[in-house]
Amino acid sequence: MTESEIPKEYNANEVEEKWMEKWNLSMYHFNWGEDTRPQYIIDTPPPYPTGNFHIGNALNWCYIDFVARYKRMRGYNVMFPQGWDCHGLPTEVKVEEIHGITKNQVPRAEFRKMCRELTAGNIDRMRQTMLRLGFSVDWSNEFVTMEPSYFVKTQKSFVKMYNGGHIYHEDHPVNWCPRCETAIAFAEVEYDQGQTKLNFVHFDKVDIATTRPELMAACVAVAVNPEDERYSQYIGKEIEVPLFGQKVTLIADEAVEPEFGTGAVMICTFGDKQDVRWWAKYGLPLIKAIDKQGRMTKAAGKYEGMSIPECRQAVISDLKTAGFLYNQKPLEQNVGLCWRCDTPIEILSEPQWFVKINHEGILKAADEINWYPEYMKVRLQNWTGTMEWDWCISRQRIFATPIPIWYCKKCGEVMIAEESWLPIDPNENVPKKACACGSTEFEPETDVLDTWMDSSITALHVSGWESEHDLRLPAQIRPQGHDIIRTWAFYTILRSLALEGKRPWDSIVINGMVLGTDGHKMSKSLGNVISPEEVTTQYSADAFRQWGAVGGSTGSDVMFRWKDVVSASRFLQKMWSIYRFSMSHLKDFDPADAENFPPDSLYTIDRWLLSKLNRLVESTTKELDGYQFDSTFKAIRGFAWEVLADNYLELVKGRLYGENKEGRKAAQYVLYTTTRTLSLLLAPFIPFFAEEMYSRFDSASVHTRAWPAVNESLMSEEAEAAGEMIKDITGEVRRYKSDLGMALNAPLKKIEIYNTQIDTGDIAGATNSEVELMEGAPSFDYVPVEVKPNMGILGPRFRKDAGAIVKALKAEDPTSVEAQIASGRITVTVNGEKIELEPEAVEIRKEVISGGREVDVLDIKGAVVVIVR
Repeated sequence: MTESEIPKEYNANEVEEKWMEKWNLSMYHFNWGEDTRPQYIIDTPPPYPTGNFHIGNALNWCYIDFVARYKRMRGYNVMFPQGWDCHGLPTEVKVEEIHGITKNQVPRAEFRKMCRELTAGNIDRMRQTMLRLGFSVDWSNEFVTMEPSYFVKTQKSFVKMYNGGHIYHEDHPVNWCPRCETAIAFAEVEYDQGQTKLNFVHFDKVDIATTRPELMAACVAVAVNPEDERYSQYIGKEIEVPLFGQKVTLIADEAVEPEFGTGAVMICTFGDKQDVRWWAKYGLPLIKAIDKQGRMTKAAGKYEGMSIPECRQAVISDLKTAGFLYNQKPLEQNVGLCWRCDTPIEILSEPQWFVKINHEGILKAADEINWYPEYMKVRLQNWTGTMEWDWCISRQRIFATPIPIWYCKKCGEVMIAEESWLPIDPNENVPKKACACGSTEFEPETDVLDTWMDSSITALHVSGWESEHDLRLPAQIRPQGHDIIRTWAFYTILRSLALEGKRPWDSIVINGMVLGTDGHKMSKSLGNVISPEEVTTQYSADAFRQWGAVGGSTGSDVMFRWKDVVSASRFLQKMWSIYRFSMSHLKDFDPADAENFPPDSLYTIDRWLLSKLNRLVESTTKELDGYQFDSTFKAIRGFAWEVLADNYLELVKGRLYGENKEGRKAAQYVLYTTTRTLSLLLAPFIPFFAEEMYSRFDSASVHTRAWPAVNESLMSEEAEAAGEMIKDITGEVRRYKSDLGMALNAPLKKIEIYNTQIDTGDIAGATNSEVELMEGAPSFDYVPVEVKPNMGILGPRFRKDAGAIVKALKAEDPTSVEAQIASGRITVTVNGEKIELEPEAVEIRKEVISGGREVDVLDIKGAVVVIVR
């Protein structure tokens, strides 16, 4: 390999495109049949196929890829699968928009086909972005949730959990999105601070305060606190609801806050979760005043058909007119919103399918899992502790996994599909046997499953559940964002316990969100969105990956800043210069000589570098085992730039260009070992660059090689201390030259070093000067050579006469002035007049004389360095 074959400038895009074409991606495949290497299965997040692999996805996948590549190098049988979580409302809305239809205007099967076609195209585009970013995905284990080969497992899990008593069907209050026209789980409700009005209304015996006057039609009771003496005489009495006229009972309950509003509240079916609790506790009637589209029902009387906001305004107006509304006050409140469309949710009672929540089991499993960072576990614990309702898993949509259920038209019994019938769509197929009552006429379940029912079995799926492979649960790691702890993490633990009685993974690593350059969460509305393609086009995939590595620690939000990408790009060029320089001196070095290189041939600075290199291997191994990507990469970058480039290379140039063959060979060995090791350490983070580096060492891919092992015999505190002294002395001498305006390669007459025993060969080479270690202590004479007046004192005191005084002082003999300073008084004659000055008015510059020679002296950590000029 000649130097001319390594370009001076690093062309990142050219290199990255080359290796994208050359790489055989089968080197990333998981070996299902192997048991010699420990398994490392990653439960990779299946992104929603929007067609745009956004920067938040990319950050998460950088973390995953760092781990996958590192673990392969550490000898693990790694599975880094890629899935696609296809089903859901956004696709349905996009299809309706593209084709100018609503989902109900075309046959169900045709609409699903349109959704599948759109999704397949989106997956292709996102897959290309992932390949361009150099992710080492195991494409042999790719899965697509909309394909029957995957959703058959979703349906099997439903059947198994239903038969196991974990799933039930019930008419129960659920969170409902009027815009999406579907039930949603509590985990899908986002909360936003909003401004509303608290309305004070006269009922016939008490006054109530409510934020939802439109729900007075659904008022089924009024509640007060049992300790509130204002209302004690009315407890148990009937009260008439104004405008609507229904009679309700006044009940006493400790949950009512006497200080809020009037201390009397309506119980409506349903305004909020507290209404549901009271409704269930007291067996109250159910009045449905709002329908699935968010319109008022017949129960609302003359307000039927109005939207909720319209009804609210109309009721308030009528209450005012009739004299029932006597006050309004502004009120801050948390409003529950659908996480897909930001529409305020309602609580409706509808027949739905539910999964029972196993609170204790989930909390126990969470404790068995290692959390990175540990504090993120609290989020799951808090969520689990607040779960009052079971998980509603049925949705009133089309593009999702069908619920494999029919209802007998004759007796109404549920017919659940047998596992051998699956996959199946009950809307297109009938049961393969008659009902227990003998009837063969069935009504299909038109509801579909929540998409989390698909994605919450990913850990089971990638571990071989319900496949030709043996089950390998638990997987080793789940990487995911903190925003879906209460959904994906929670549901996955629940399902793994219900189906296999095991935790889904050994560890979970949480990443933060990506913030825009303005510090806010990236969103189209704010105009602060950056795509990964923008970064790779302007700079490179490796520069983008570096940003992901050093941007922040796991669990923390990461701000995208172009300057970080620019800095990353500069490091690539710096590292390339280091590599190019090193390789230019390795043309005649035989790698076989590195196998058993005699340590006795190494210079002190060689041992210094190799000791630091092995400490770097030791620390990066420990840090990566703990998923500390930021500190790991910063340590590698700091070593390469500061330790290797700024110091070692400068120190060994004398040997590399010199005639001493043994010294040159030792430096070559160190360069070979260090550069090759750095290519391995960099491989998980910047895979294209590392491959280009390693390609001149070996014909095999760096990504099939082992992670460097620590050579403890090369780790030496003594060598590091001696090397630091050599580095510091050389650095100070080079700084001395720079301060004097000398060229760094300009020779000095001589450098003498006292008070230390070190190897001076590399100091001589780096300073281009004769260097000698001296015994004993140097003797110095300090000869006054110049009087330097202090204008800070003379100027303010003598003003216009200061110039003449300065001239007179400079004309004095420096030795005489020094003696006067010692006496405490300086006398100078100006224009025949004697003027006395304090000692502080002048300084004496002295030259150091040693052995009759003019010298400069540097004190470096106790070592005295004498420079003969």
